[in-house]
Amino acid sequence: MQNVQRPTAAFVGAAWLAMLIGAVAYLVGLWNATMPLNEKGYYLTVLLYGLFGAISLQKSVRDRIEGTPVTSMYFGLCWIATLSALALLGVGLFNATLALSEKGFYAMSYTLSLFAAVAVQKNVRDVAAAGRDKSTSVAEAL
Repeated sequence: MQNVQRPTAAFVGAAWLAMLIGAVAYLVGLWNATMPLNEKGYYLTVLLYGLFGAISLQKSVRDRIEGTPVTSMYFGLCWIATLSALALLGVGLFNATLALSEKGFYAMSYTLSLFAAVAVQKNVRDVAAAGRDKSTSVAEAL
């Protein structure tokens, strides 16, 4: 079994804060946007789909590294989900009638959210693994 080091509280907090800042900024920008409701729904769905895809991809990559079986079909779907979410945002912003600064704002807050979601998922998994590792070594000592 691989010894997993517990992430520092500062890194865990920074990851959660980055994810919240990115997602909240994106959602506040969406709330205040003058676009039609169906377009707002599109951008909200793309955010949720991207977060799910990025977290699933990170988990699948880590599972494979740790020897946990992940089917090629699921692994491929994770890649497709992540890349299609990014492509959908890119196409949506390219065709949107927004100022270039607004497009950049959405792209940056979206990217921050996805990156931070991966870091949060990694931290959650590392904390759980460090807890299991600690309880295993306590049980072995007894």
